Amino acid sequence: MKTTTRTFVKVNTAIPGPKAREILEKRDKNVTRGLSHTVYSFADRAEGALITDVDGNTFIDFAGAIGTLNAGHCPPTVVAALKEQLDRFIHTGFNVFMYESYVQLAEKLNQITPGSHEKKTMFLNSGAEAVENAVKIARKYTGRKAIISFERGFHGRTLLGMSLTSKVKPYKYGFGPFAPDTYKMSYPYYYRADGLTPDELDRQLLQRLETFFLTEVPAEDVAAIIMEPVQGEGGFVVPSKTFVQGVKRICEAHGILFIADEVQTGFGRTGKMFAMEHFDVVPDLMTMSKSIAAGIPISAVTGRAEIMDAPNPGEVGGTYAGSPLGCVAALKVIEMFEQENIPERANAIGERIMKRFRSLQQTYPVIGDVRGLGAMCAVELVKDPVTKEPDKDLTGRIVQECIQRGLVLLSAGLYGNVLRFLSPLVITDEQLDEGLDIIEEVLGELVTP
Repeated sequence: MKTTTRTFVKVNTAIPGPKAREILEKRDKNVTRGLSHTVYSFADRAEGALITDVDGNTFIDFAGAIGTLNAGHCPPTVVAALKEQLDRFIHTGFNVFMYESYVQLAEKLNQITPGSHEKKTMFLNSGAEAVENAVKIARKYTGRKAIISFERGFHGRTLLGMSLTSKVKPYKYGFGPFAPDTYKMSYPYYYRADGLTPDELDRQLLQRLETFFLTEVPAEDVAAIIMEPVQGEGGFVVPSKTFVQGVKRICEAHGILFIADEVQTGFGRTGKMFAMEHFDVVPDLMTMSKSIAAGIPISAVTGRAEIMDAPNPGEVGGTYAGSPLGCVAALKVIEMFEQENIPERANAIGERIMKRFRSLQQTYPVIGDVRGLGAMCAVELVKDPVTKEPDKDLTGRIVQECIQRGLVLLSAGLYGNVLRFLSPLVITDEQLDEGLDIIEEVLGELVTP
């Protein structure tokens, strides 16, 4: 068992501490209970990969606001750009009085997203809104209604987002009826392939998609297929290039649009600016949010110009969509990523995480699978390495015990048995190692080798 020497973490109280408990009482009285929380404390300040709460406890952040902070907490160039923008104007509503930063950011995303074709971009407030509008645009362009998503996929908590999402609890239970003309197909999960090789599973699933057009909905009624290049909430499940390219070929054969949901995978997380680059697939439409602007709410839909121009003026947009603050922040984030080669840093982070857990896997059979792409890494915990029975309870205990020791950690997966790693990509090797040491320490205390 590894005993961690704390350099960055400073835990002076139990979590929550006394000040946090006082605020929690007000939270319980005034805020809906439907909002869940990983850490039962309240942030006071944050920088880079560290968060300090109201009781003075400092945490290493392996969650990054669920992948929103690839650029880290409060990157100085982004903060400076926001302050400058605040002194000029806060909001005019792009649909009323335009501003140049919106156009500049659209131009930049058109340049850096996959594909050399002519593109156009629009901005919204959240990932779910981006998904909703990508679907609207796809339906308008194709004149078709049906949308296909994938098992274990997550696309948001709005009505259409829930309808496309494939996890009942906590996201869908009791909230129906859902949007019509949405359908689910199987997405490869090689760790749980029931003895099939990856190639065999890919062939089976692609054939199943073709058969779907014969048994359920004709291909000529399908507007789009939406796919996360790496499933986020689904447990960081990584498909093969064969599968992703196969889905794209099927789309092209039937005039179906391919929508890449890069809300969680985007902006360097997987070791490339966008995860689709790993698969050599150019989507027709792409949704982005989370790490686009270092925590300022903004999202985007970028796609082929002729598709993006299908809606008429006024048919898309929103009061706060593409706020000036989000636009200037995003421009600085992209500049930072290009100048500091942040995607390459993601690869180094991922290698460090994977190496550590593959080593621990030899000692702890509860580590059933170690997988990932770039710094989008996950560890799947099981009760038995042969039966692969998910161990949700152990996963939850590890997360909570790590929090008590000053590490913010998240779980994921259809069965709730996956530890996922979403640290800011500016985390130092020393901070990363200290966080990994904490997990190893907890694992050693909770699990008998």
